[in-house]
Amino acid sequence: MSRTLVELLHILAGLAAAAALTSAIAWSYPLGAHVAWWCGGAAMVATALMGVRPLRRAWMQDRGA
Repeated sequence: MSRTLVELLHILAGLAAAAALTSAIAWSYPLGAHVAWWCGGAAMVATALMGVRPLRRAWMQDRGA
């Protein structure tokens, strides 16, 4: 369970960082805020997708398979 939890925390940290950066970018450049949120959303989706394989591998290791 510990490996799986660590992987989940890494994914959540990446999503939080992407959200914080996107928010800062949207705040600093209001004219392009909608574009910043679209790009930030794409980065968050990519972060989640890139975390699936390591999460699955950690889950399998925790199960002992």
